[in-house]
Amino acid sequence: MPSIPPPNKLVTVAEMQAIERESDARGYSYATMMEIAGHATADAVLARVDGAAVVLVLVGPGNNGGDGLVCARYLYQAGVDVRVYLWKRGTDAAHDYEQHFARLMALGVPSMHHDSDADFAQLHAWLIDAAVVVDALLGTGSNRPIAGALAELLDAVAAQRARLDVIAVDCPSGLNCDSGALDPHAVAADLTVTFAHAKIGHYRFPGAGACGDILVADIGTPADLADPLTTFLLTPDVVTAWLPQRDENSHKGTYGKVLAAAGSVAYPGAAYLACSAAGRAGAGLVTGAVAEPVWAITAAKLAEATWLTLPATADGGIDASAAPRIAEHLAGYDALILGCGLGQSEGTRAFVADLLATPELPPAVIDADGLNHLARLADWPRRLPAQCVLTPHPAEMSRLCDLPLAEITANRWALAREKARAWNAVLLVKGPYTVVAEPDGLLAVLPVATSALATAGTGDVLAGIIGGLLAQGVEPFLAACLGAAIHGAAGKRCAAEIGPAGTVAGDLLPRIPQVMQWLDAL
Repeated sequence: MPSIPPPNKLVTVAEMQAIERESDARGYSYATMMEIAGHATADAVLARVDGAAVVLVLVGPGNNGGDGLVCARYLYQAGVDVRVYLWKRGTDAAHDYEQHFARLMALGVPSMHHDSDADFAQLHAWLIDAAVVVDALLGTGSNRPIAGALAELLDAVAAQRARLDVIAVDCPSGLNCDSGALDPHAVAADLTVTFAHAKIGHYRFPGAGACGDILVADIGTPADLADPLTTFLLTPDVVTAWLPQRDENSHKGTYGKVLAAAGSVAYPGAAYLACSAAGRAGAGLVTGAVAEPVWAITAAKLAEATWLTLPATADGGIDASAAPRIAEHLAGYDALILGCGLGQSEGTRAFVADLLATPELPPAVIDADGLNHLARLADWPRRLPAQCVLTPHPAEMSRLCDLPLAEITANRWALAREKARAWNAVLLVKGPYTVVAEPDGLLAVLPVATSALATAGTGDVLAGIIGGLLAQGVEPFLAACLGAAIHGAAGKRCAAEIGPAGTVAGDLLPRIPQVMQWLDAL
């Protein structure tokens, strides 16, 4: 397993509960964890407020509410004008865990319980005064629909949302921390302070869109308890270690050769984008294997590549007779890109089948129409090269799995992990957020979502980046992870520099080496 720091690990609710239980069993008590969690939340609030801001802490039952009470105490001791509003929180001695509420009362912190404010008059008054709301109502284990008084409470906050800074404790109330489902009454946060590890639901939409920035606070749970966790985030500090290194004493052969079987008369740009991206990702030499009618178009636009021209089908795709010609050349290549813009003719499908029958193919990335052809071949997983990355978007994944698109969308993470194992391939399933799975069970999540990438051809660029990394000797899982991270960062740069609307796939190309240089400097 790659070296992944504990804050990058993602957990299910059950896994987090198990970590807390084991921590407590080792003598690191729940009370200690709550004290640190509440203090960390207060620090996050203090980093965002000025001295005159009023902070309203909404406190519910259970440990989440306890974290909120501790947070309120630290805020008060730091000189903040803090008020506490309670919902379904027992405050008598028998229910006041660790006397957190009693300690607030001893300090003179203003409080109100919904039981004494049935019309929410005090809540509305405090919301008008407040600049910051801390949501400590429901914790990670809550997954029931919100109704009744709690729905009214949250709706009151939502009515003032535009002028409030909302900070969620562990998760916005109403977020299912396993599925990412979001209750209609949930109030989106500007910042979510979560503890020990982020939860899977923080990074699954629609809930991911309600978390704002996510801060993972260390609450002291033993680091070794994260070792068995197999889901993690692809953040820049992690992927920088996987960049292929450059040496001044080198030549083009040092950085590998890529052959891209791509393009058709209908999609000549796909060959250009994939080949160009492979070069921009650092490959020493890129060869475009394209149908004869495509060559003039692509070669005129991309001077740096070499070209292998191939017989064409009647509709301008690569013909089945081209497979032996490519096989003759592949011996000297370190990576294969297959599928970008091939078209879906029967002749091209036969070409894909024949090419995959070639013995000892180099590491390969199969994308787009390559995947569509695969899905229509009998027993296709047995045809895959030994080192293979598949890069489907949800519709292509639907065809590969022979499942409805809605089922793919609902279960993308689990299916990626399951099918990577079943197909013995690295599987990158695109979308917000893109996930990368490998056969032994690891699942990487790229926390990037930008509409700048929602344009034709960006998938061809991604395939090219991964192919370029494979050629440089990066193993398939890391190449897919690193390629996705580079691609996502380039998309974010385009969104910032050009705009999310109007960015086209070619805009990503010059930003690929810029992103790689930035990562290398971290």
